[in-house]
Amino acid sequence: MSHRVEFEEKNVEMAVKKACEELNIPREKLKHDVVSYGSTGIFGLVGTKKARIRVTLPEPSPRVDFETPNKGPEKAENENSFEQPAESVASQVEISDDEGEDHGRADDPGDIGREALQKMIDLITAGATISMEKHSNKIIFNVTGGNSAVLIGKRGQTLEAIQYLVEKIVNKNRKGRVGIHIDVEGYLEKRRTSLQGLALRMAEKVKNTGKPAAIGQMNAHDRRIVHIALQDDNRVRTQSKGEGFLKKLVIFPKKISSRKQK
Repeated sequence: MSHRVEFEEKNVEMAVKKACEELNIPREKLKHDVVSYGSTGIFGLVGTKKARIRVTLPEPSPRVDFETPNKGPEKAENENSFEQPAESVASQVEISDDEGEDHGRADDPGDIGREALQKMIDLITAGATISMEKHSNKIIFNVTGGNSAVLIGKRGQTLEAIQYLVEKIVNKNRKGRVGIHIDVEGYLEKRRTSLQGLALRMAEKVKNTGKPAAIGQMNAHDRRIVHIALQDDNRVRTQSKGEGFLKKLVIFPKKISSRKQK
């Protein structure tokens, strides 16, 4: 029965080279199948997968024992050493199988998220550090240092895109979803306070004039803050309008029935 050994590297060519070196088999005699060609992942940095090949090892030639009157200890020792490579290869196969099982084990979502986030940030700016807070089903990453304005982007679009990517990476092939929250230099808290104040001022204007007012070009995160800020005000209602990533949010006055006025 032939033995099979798997090898992993950045690409198939490197995996083949590694197999030839470790098994001491010339390239032209190496019999292998490509299990996976691998992938570069997002930006070629996170979510990458190595290429994997499966090498079929040649069966050792059957040994025929001839009756030799002068067969001594040295001859027997040489024959035993002939079988040793096959035993060594068998042990390699068992180790390779165990390593294959390790690849399927779930890693810590905090570690995965931190690594992915750090690689993205390092491409954008230098000197930024990440701290992490873990809650029941939510992980909060706080970024400090570096060029915070570039990390946040116009209206927080860059920060929102980074959070989206990190959340996708963390929850890939995970049964229970883990919430990811990323903030840069306390930007989200300041933004929330500012939007809540704006929402209250706009609502008062709508109630005084009886005419709707709009806040233009807002992402989903910002619109949600305004919706929540005014959800308990029974004199106004909010509605998002438009298509695409950025939409405007309109605040409408609610009509009060004549019964309520009496």
